[in-house]
Amino acid sequence: MLLLGMAIILILPSEGYKVIGAILSVILLLEGIRSLGFYFSMARNMVGGKIFLFRGIIALDLGMFATSLHEIPAIYVLIYLLVGHLFSGVVDVLRAMEARRMGSRWRLNIAYGAANILLAVTCSFCFRDPTLLTYVYAAGLFYSACLRFAQAFRRTAIVYIPLESDFSTPAH
Repeated sequence: MLLLGMAIILILPSEGYKVIGAILSVILLLEGIRSLGFYFSMARNMVGGKIFLFRGIIALDLGMFATSLHEIPAIYVLIYLLVGHLFSGVVDVLRAMEARRMGSRWRLNIAYGAANILLAVTCSFCFRDPTLLTYVYAAGLFYSACLRFAQAFRRTAIVYIPLESDFSTPAH
């Protein structure tokens, strides 16, 4: 994500919205195919597995819609991107609030959701300038990549079984 954000800024600042639209459509198509594959291979036998079917169908449909947007004016691609970030931000904030009620970690999720909402609001002010919009989107990619790095290296709770105990002898 860091390299992609840098490439969009340095190589194609004025035509970056086309690259962003292509990346978005490919990601949605792959996510839809992955979710549908998981549903048909395993999730159809799980409790609540139909959510993977619905998620796969919606992502695949949105991905096919995004691939058809390359011939229309840039403003529609930008609106599509803006709505996607706004929806993602709202979902992340709601998940963080639920995690807070449950007593688990929530600060990083709320920061990620707030950044997506802020990115969508910032993009709404620069609709007429695709270059500025490309810079804002690339900055969002940098921020998202940094948060993912922080989340990857965060300590998690694991189950630890000490090696001193000998399970072969019965307890007295």
